[in-house]
Amino acid sequence: MHMSTGAAKNTRSGCMLCPRECGADRESGQRGRCHADGRIRVARAALHFWEEPCISGKEGSGAVFFSGCSLGCVYCQNREISGGRAGIDISIDRLSDIFVELQDQGANNINLVTAGHYVPQVTEALRKAKDAGLNIPVVYNSSGYEKTETLRLLEGLVDIYLPDFKYMDAGLADEYSGAADYPRTAVSAVREMVRQCPSVQFDERGIMQRGVIVRHLLLPGHVREAKKIIRYLYETYGNQIYISIMNQYTPCGDAAGDPLLRRKVTKREYERLLDFAAEIGLEQGFYQEGDTAKESFIPPFDCRGVLPERNREKGVDADTGSRKTEQNVRRPIR
Repeated sequence: MHMSTGAAKNTRSGCMLCPRECGADRESGQRGRCHADGRIRVARAALHFWEEPCISGKEGSGAVFFSGCSLGCVYCQNREISGGRAGIDISIDRLSDIFVELQDQGANNINLVTAGHYVPQVTEALRKAKDAGLNIPVVYNSSGYEKTETLRLLEGLVDIYLPDFKYMDAGLADEYSGAADYPRTAVSAVREMVRQCPSVQFDERGIMQRGVIVRHLLLPGHVREAKKIIRYLYETYGNQIYISIMNQYTPCGDAAGDPLLRRKVTKREYERLLDFAAEIGLEQGFYQEGDTAKESFIPPFDCRGVLPERNREKGVDADTGSRKTEQNVRRPIR
């Protein structure tokens, strides 16, 4: 269940994989700021239909939800797994098998959700899976709080980067995520992602094969902050990337202490942000329709697909109601 020798050397003398650089001896069982030790813990591995249309498509994205997170936002939508509680410990070989199984189920891609604190193990599992026939794109789905040195370990293995860009204001990043360094860290991380994947490529179905999509989740009361982020991304990268503007914030986690975070984003707030994006000329992007701000759109972290006997029929994902995509539609910005 533990890391291989190659993976372990990155954390044995003190884990420095993420910007926290907590120095935990994870291979010996000590948990880092990410709430993870040296074992890979996965909470769900199944077809997922709620990503951007060029990621999920009709067939679904092969999402692997890893337990733990190095950022720890007070409003975390996936708090059940971000604290490292939910999930099953698995080996690198089992993770490799999961990737191939998801491909066999018809997934458009392998979607690594919050895998930053397991990068050494993930890279090894990907190489094994590719040797076993994995040939669909690999998506790295991230908070954006990443070290460039760690991202470089993924070069040549990841085809699509799907990071968040949460804050441009260091004070807000500190208040909500305890990470005043988030803005400069995310700026550097996205720059590295674009360096690795400098152009966007789609297949004949419109499914992304390579490129970068940067997400921003609009927080209630923070339209001005969101505008800064959208402007920065568009003026820096133009049509080199896609920008996904989301309104699905759901009050949960430890957000009750903040009066703004106790409520959902209003229709007017979201419209103001979309109008701004149109005014500055943004065309390559996505926006959301429908009532996305509810916990029913957070998948159950029930360890489905983590162990072989938990897999189900190809293309069926009844636990999530994921065929109900008309309630959470992401539309291209035109």
